[in-house]
Amino acid sequence: MTDDSPIAELPIRDDMIRLGQLLKLASLAEDGVEAKTLIDNGLVQVNGEIEERRGRQLHPGDTVSVNGQAVRITRG
Repeated sequence: MTDDSPIAELPIRDDMIRLGQLLKLASLAEDGVEAKTLIDNGLVQVNGEIEERRGRQLHPGDTVSVNGQAVRITRG
C-alpha cells in the first residue's frame, strides 16, 4: 500500500468494534472464516502493524488495512 491510497471511513455506533467484525462490516472479508484466514496469514494490519488477534478491540481513529485496502474507524 502506498501513502496515496485512499482510506475509506467506517463509522461505528459504539466505542469499539472487534477486528473480525470490522473486516466483515467493511467488506474486507466475506465471512468470519475468511476474516480468520486473513488474520492467521498475517495479511491484516492495524495502525501499520500486523495483527494476529481476531478479537482485537478497535476504536475510532484506528486504521485497518488488508491487501492494499484501508479503512479508518470513525465515530458514527
